[in-house]
Amino acid sequence: MNKKLAICASIVLVALVATSITAYTQLSGPRITISGAWALYPMMVKWSEEYRSIHPEVRIELSAGGAGKGMTDALSGLVDIGMVSREIYPEEIDQGAFWVAVVKDAVVPTMNKENPVLQEVLSTGVSRSVLMGIYIHQNITSWGQVVDKLEITDDTHVYVRSDSCGAAETWAKFLGKKQEDLKGTGVYGDPGLAEAVRNDPIGIGFNNVNYAYDTNTGKPVEGLSIIPVDLNGNGRIDEHEDFFDTREEIIEAIATGAYPSPPARELNLVSNGKFAGVTKDFVEWILIEGQQYALETGYVQLSEERFTAELAKLY
Repeated sequence: MNKKLAICASIVLVALVATSITAYTQLSGPRITISGAWALYPMMVKWSEEYRSIHPEVRIELSAGGAGKGMTDALSGLVDIGMVSREIYPEEIDQGAFWVAVVKDAVVPTMNKENPVLQEVLSTGVSRSVLMGIYIHQNITSWGQVVDKLEITDDTHVYVRSDSCGAAETWAKFLGKKQEDLKGTGVYGDPGLAEAVRNDPIGIGFNNVNYAYDTNTGKPVEGLSIIPVDLNGNGRIDEHEDFFDTREEIIEAIATGAYPSPPARELNLVSNGKFAGVTKDFVEWILIEGQQYALETGYVQLSEERFTAELAKLY
């Protein structure tokens, strides 16, 4: 091989090595893996997009699957962050769960828009005791019982979540019980539960806010109607309880406490031990910069006091 050819070969070799190193660096760059609660999924999609717009070198792998999956995946080290839309249990803390609250939302009861007693329900609402009769005691089994018109005999087709999730746990807590105490036909995931009620004229279910209301219109998802909760049990929806028509109204009610906790609750990010490296940077960004995207995505920002407390946990 002559000298010129040898030099050319060396240049090609160096270029190939450099290209390989660049490709390897891109593939093995910073990565954050996240799984868990459907409740947090739309918010996390938004946060991931905004964070990557300023840190394009970071890969974020995100999937939903329920709060139970998020917690299990985080504690086992399968993901860096678990999305958990319920309280953190003592036994999970004992296993190393570390968490910060990041936003609030709520669970709302739903019914089919073609339900034969829709107008009566919208006018009078449904009390907590009636909801307990539907979901827990199973002594209210017809829509006639719900609206106190016994001549109406249409059954209540009750749908609940089949997956371990914060929505079901929070809804059950509002009714004084746990997820396993909810009675009904189990359906997987927030979208699945909404679809089951949409397809059943006499169905009743519950959903996180962002699966009950349409993102674009702010109105209930087509085919669904939100059941107003008669919080004081006086048989009507009073002015201070009338906030279920739009996503904007329910978000404001969560923020002010007019819609109580539960069914409102904080949503958490969980890891096995304290967040570290790029994951910690991402969570810190969520608390400091990411809060500005909460309202437009259908969530409630943390209060100043909660923000300060949660941020302090990271250090």
